Amino acid sequence: MTVTESTIPGTEEILSRLVGRVLQIEDTTWGSSNEGYLARFRGRLYGDSATSYEQLAEAVKPYEVTPLFKPEDERHVVYLMEGVNQIKPSNPWVNLVLFVLTLFSVLFAGALYGYDGPVSEDAVGNILAILKNIGSGWPFALSMLGILLAHEFGHYVAARYHKTEVTLPYFIPFPLSPFGTMGAAIRLKEPPKNKRVLLDIGAAGPLAGLVVAIPVLIYGLSTSEVHQLPELLHSGYGFEGNSILYLGIKFLVTGKWLPQPANFGGLQPLLYWLRYFFTGMPMPHGGIDITLNSVAWAGWAGLLVTALNLIPAGQLDGGHMIYVLLGNKARRLMPFILGALLLLGLVWSGWWLWAFLIFMLGRRYAEPLDQITTLDPRRRAVALLGIIIFVLVFTPVPLISPLGG
Repeated sequence: MTVTESTIPGTEEILSRLVGRVLQIEDTTWGSSNEGYLARFRGRLYGDSATSYEQLAEAVKPYEVTPLFKPEDERHVVYLMEGVNQIKPSNPWVNLVLFVLTLFSVLFAGALYGYDGPVSEDAVGNILAILKNIGSGWPFALSMLGILLAHEFGHYVAARYHKTEVTLPYFIPFPLSPFGTMGAAIRLKEPPKNKRVLLDIGAAGPLAGLVVAIPVLIYGLSTSEVHQLPELLHSGYGFEGNSILYLGIKFLVTGKWLPQPANFGGLQPLLYWLRYFFTGMPMPHGGIDITLNSVAWAGWAGLLVTALNLIPAGQLDGGHMIYVLLGNKARRLMPFILGALLLLGLVWSGWWLWAFLIFMLGRRYAEPLDQITTLDPRRRAVALLGIIIFVLVFTPVPLISPLGG
């Protein structure tokens, strides 16, 4: 559409005057449906870009127009786009029902994790037996949901602070799984105004989740049992994978690097740990390890969820962080991220699913309306901290089995 006298009399003059309040206009191009914009103004902003955007967005809103700020060489470009974002109300009953279902699912997972009763070949009978003891799953459910709630409401509170419309968290129940849930998600109802807002919303989730996950993990490990492993591990044994942070917390709590092998197979300890860290091999037959109770299991899962969310791609929290740091250059990292996940899939096949999901859904980044406003030093430090945290919590082999080792 082209803004003409026939649509809204005097609109071109009015819009030019409004833009001229924040931009020293050097040239103007009136667009059409083919160009995808109503008008394009090039020049230099008079003042702070974030303040200028707020002022212009409010001024042109009555004309059903949305501004878009972009840098172009040494100049600033203001696009006026037809239409404004229409905020559709959400149905909180959907969020509530999903949360209740997830609560039940996580309680069941916790009861299943700690179940030590008789096991028969009757699957239905086993499920019924666990259901009778579902209340025993509350330590895991409280820990797991506490971490997820902190993560999602970190996003929610940050969005509301910046007056960005956002849904309540949608929890995803996943019965008969190790965690009882596939996590949760919130959805922005409108694009973020600038990179600062995008970073605040993206970083608040994993940081808030970690604030809860780390104490949960420390408490869980301190109440779990360190024990001797059998000389020959069978298929009933499985090991949680290690991240740098998880290894460090285990050492802090137990004073040992776990799982501690019976011997290093003639390798230097550092080389042994590098191999085990990235491949999950060799299995620590006859060594020492800690058996995670349900609270420690939830804490470990919290670190894993944080790592997955911080993968620097697309709409993930890590994707937001890398985008605000690198802008469109972040797209150049995609082949390397996918290649790394495909390679890691050789030691844990779950990474192939993640590579597929990121390839299909994670190639688009959340682009703010104001792309001129850059990060201030404090937020740049937060974005860099997010990348460091990703390195610390990333688990190359999340689940290790004797059958795979």
